Amino acid sequence: MRIQLVAIFIFLVFTEQLKAQGCVAIRTVGGLNTMEHSMMHGMMPDSSVLKMAAPNWDLNISGRYFYSYKHFNGTDEQTQRVAEETDVRNFSRTMDIALVRRLNEKWSIGFDLPLIYNERSSLYEHVGSTKGNPRYSTFSQGIGDIRVTAYKWVIAPKQGSKGNLLAGVGLKMPTGNFKAEDVFHYKLGTAILTRKGPVDQSIQPGDGGWGLSLELNGFRQLNNTWSAYSNVYYLINPKGNNGVSTARGGMASASAVKYTSDVMSVPDQYLLRAGTNWTKNALTISLGARYECIPAKDLVGDNTGFRRPGNVLAIEPGANYSYKKFNFYLYAPVAIRRERPQSYPDILKTNDTKVFSRGDAAFADYSISLGFGYRF
Repeated sequence: MRIQLVAIFIFLVFTEQLKAQGCVAIRTVGGLNTMEHSMMHGMMPDSSVLKMAAPNWDLNISGRYFYSYKHFNGTDEQTQRVAEETDVRNFSRTMDIALVRRLNEKWSIGFDLPLIYNERSSLYEHVGSTKGNPRYSTFSQGIGDIRVTAYKWVIAPKQGSKGNLLAGVGLKMPTGNFKAEDVFHYKLGTAILTRKGPVDQSIQPGDGGWGLSLELNGFRQLNNTWSAYSNVYYLINPKGNNGVSTARGGMASASAVKYTSDVMSVPDQYLLRAGTNWTKNALTISLGARYECIPAKDLVGDNTGFRRPGNVLAIEPGANYSYKKFNFYLYAPVAIRRERPQSYPDILKTNDTKVFSRGDAAFADYSISLGFGYRF
């Protein structure tokens, strides 16, 4: 059996930007979700993989889709939003093209290009959150934030070994448009007028900041059939905010300016994964837990600006099939817990007014990640 050494997907995620969503909490994280690293779904290397006489390449192309519409305040679902049809609906489609160059038996370097197409449908951003009002959509598309990552085998795969550990340090570049605009609708008396302004933070292709990504990916063979995997990923975004208005082409309120939510933040985000694999010949079935988060406060830099902190705990089933130089995979994490905690502006407002304040965020029930890798 073989391990395909390095192939890349993120996300979320971010994101994920974790990603990840209506008033999306978790965004894509520029493609890299550590989906396909040391895990590669239960396959240990043989001698032919280890004999890298000449450097070679891994190409990975993957897509992620989710539809979010369920709103949460804390861990409480606001079911009335769907019942009243005032929910915000986000459709996120991301394709990542990742290329990894293996330099030698220890080191490799990866390049990730995310291509993004998002749609956001809402009432409150347009004529108002009253049932029966017309629903309008805004859109964004383009490249996301490109990432370059250096990888090193901390514990290298070798014939006869039962585990490996791969570490990565990456640079996220602000190549994605973080000022994307579209048309918003508003009422003036009985007339419906339009104006152009920045789309919501949740569907901006980029975040406008340079970032540093850290990741650690582990694999352990348990027996001839079963194995375990783990992935840890953290994106450090030192920049506080990117200065882009959250007022959708209008004027920010005095309250938004006072509590810094008049501009968009550039938040950190992180991802944790762990699970088991069952392997039979070229097929691997996996089941694990997935936790992705946008924290309310960053590790480095200030926390000013509007963000929707949130976290999602999901059960993540998946399947992987290898054929010659190809590797095909499908994952569909299903959320079992979602939370929207207080943001930094929420905390400022609570401390100032002595009245507890916390916004909401919408999350998806599940996401779908589908892709393939090719070695050459």
